[in-house]
Amino acid sequence: MTETGQGTLPITSRPGQIPSLIQPAAQRGPQPTPSTMTNHASSDEAIRLEGVSKRFGSKTAVNDLHLTVPRGSVCGVLGPNGAGKTTSIRMIMSIILPDEGTISVLGKRSAVESKDRIGYLPEERGVYRTMTVGDFLSYIAKLKGVDARGLTQKIDDWLEKLALPGVRKKKCQELSKGMQQKVQFAATVIHDPDLIILDEPFSGLDPVNAHILRDLILEQSAAGKTILFSTHVLFSAEQLCDRVFMINQGEKVLDGSMDEIRASHDPRNVIAEPMTPGVGERQLASIPGVDSVAAGGRGRGAMILRLADHADAGAVMRAAASIPDAPMRRVEIQSVTLEDIFIRLVKPGDSEDNLRRAISADEPLEVGADA
Repeated sequence: MTETGQGTLPITSRPGQIPSLIQPAAQRGPQPTPSTMTNHASSDEAIRLEGVSKRFGSKTAVNDLHLTVPRGSVCGVLGPNGAGKTTSIRMIMSIILPDEGTISVLGKRSAVESKDRIGYLPEERGVYRTMTVGDFLSYIAKLKGVDARGLTQKIDDWLEKLALPGVRKKKCQELSKGMQQKVQFAATVIHDPDLIILDEPFSGLDPVNAHILRDLILEQSAAGKTILFSTHVLFSAEQLCDRVFMINQGEKVLDGSMDEIRASHDPRNVIAEPMTPGVGERQLASIPGVDSVAAGGRGRGAMILRLADHADAGAVMRAAASIPDAPMRRVEIQSVTLEDIFIRLVKPGDSEDNLRRAISADEPLEVGADA
């Protein structure tokens, strides 16, 4: 395994290849002209993508992508496996360049111009395995311009926050993968960046460590940092995000605040769980505004009341709770989750894993049956 030092410049290179953020321009492919790099970002925007597209050969990985990440927000990037999330993040980080469109980061034409204000945790994990944890974090911090005075204490503080006390003198290769991942998070934020970009930060973490990482992300958000992260852990996205952006087959299918998204995907369902399972279905179905009743929802004997378009949910709930011969254990609005929305928007075959296979094999792309 090739050793990499993450947390300074993003490094995604094959053996013999110069890491792309520090490649000479001649080796990085066609460069956008100054006119295509015009900065249209406002001071309230940490990241802005306008009409961004990326192709690999004849296949389009990202198509006409528009995205704005407000400063100080926590934005989650969701999508099926390889739907274009990592490709989009790599373009934001200038690891690869878009074929079309413009990107601005922290008011600059590219992440390269703001690299010391950005903390980046890439999808590919990597540490200097033979270095001690303390030396590794010190090395990364110094590359990012952190003053050596007080650095040892700062490293100890981060290791304490990450529940890694006593590992500073251990070699990175002595740590478990989960512990190495937490060390990499420390390397990502050791220089106190304004913008934190995390690609699948919860991947491979057990529930305890995922909880620790969620708390630290919230702590960084409370300190005014802008955070953009991709994840398949939809529960974490719901807990953390101000805004959610979903990409499927390289195109944006969802973009908005959590409140906006929940409102626009409101299922208009009420959950009713009778004290005695199987009792009350006929009475529930007769309530004005209820279109249908079906078994479902959490709880033994729970039923889903699907409401008519203009039904008053409050009135339906009051009526359900007051059926005299069918007392209810609970009556509540069915809240939509990101998982519900994800399943609704993403078909089973929608995966850029298929795209990547097609790129390598130059064969037709498989998509969902309805695509």
